[in-house]
Amino acid sequence: MNTVTAIAHPNIALIKYWGNLDDTLRIPSNGSISMNLAALETRTTVQIDDSLSADQVMLNSQPANARDYARITTFLDIIRAKAKAHSYLRMESANNFPTGSGIASSASGFAALALAGATVYGLALDEPALSRLARRGSGSACRSIPAGFVEWRPGHADEDSYAFSLAVPGHWDLVDLVALVDEGQKKTGSTEGHPTARSSPLQSARVEDAERRLALCRHAIARRDFEALTRVAEQDCLMMHAVMLTSTTVLIYWQPATLQVMQVVIQMRGEGLPAFFTIDAGANVHVLTPHQHTAEVEDKLRSIPGISDVLVSTAGGPARLVSAH
Repeated sequence: MNTVTAIAHPNIALIKYWGNLDDTLRIPSNGSISMNLAALETRTTVQIDDSLSADQVMLNSQPANARDYARITTFLDIIRAKAKAHSYLRMESANNFPTGSGIASSASGFAALALAGATVYGLALDEPALSRLARRGSGSACRSIPAGFVEWRPGHADEDSYAFSLAVPGHWDLVDLVALVDEGQKKTGSTEGHPTARSSPLQSARVEDAERRLALCRHAIARRDFEALTRVAEQDCLMMHAVMLTSTTVLIYWQPATLQVMQVVIQMRGEGLPAFFTIDAGANVHVLTPHQHTAEVEDKLRSIPGISDVLVSTAGGPARLVSAH
């Protein structure tokens, strides 16, 4: 076997990951909970080639830039070290959604690469071990390994920091509508942003309160309580962005249309339409609603000036192999 293809889905964090205890191992300051997005995916193919003197990396049909190449090959070196392998490989990876724009393309990307890379180098990893491996490439990638609604146990070291499923995709018919405000790549990626969290006077309060929010989110998912999830997810989102706004390196990801979507969602609720917003490290807004309200929410989002498109997704499955030969 020297060619492997894997697929993984990005995830939307309902309880956010922002800030690390260990930036190298990507051990987070607090636990997090997310939902995989079935309609969005990264497809990654790796092929071992003993004639290569270095890895070859293609992203969305283009050679990887220097920063992405260094990050990916460093991750591949971690896999090779675990497998005691030395051969380089060709990698081709593509997303069916905007890359680097705050829709967790690094999560799905490194989850797919973790599975494909481990498989092609002959590593037999169970789900927790694969989640731990994906975490080394991108923290949130560990959450794209299991299926459905997922919790990342923060842990204190490599061995106990991994993600697991709280509920299968079909447990709750939530729909995530991603209002695209900006499809371009962020100027400051999450990897560069995480270390800034320590400089905010609000980060310690956010971390200290994390277990309360996690418990509320777990309970809301278990009981399919949309109102409870609305309260805790929006609060958690705004707490993370408050940390970004009060860090020494100020991170303002929101754009005017971002705020407009937030205001429209609040107005929807006032009119009796169940919906809530959450925003990762970017300008794009995820709006979640029960399945039966999808069309009405989508129409309202598409009517907002500055929204270029709306991506619609239900809860998604785990990272999986497509082919291996």
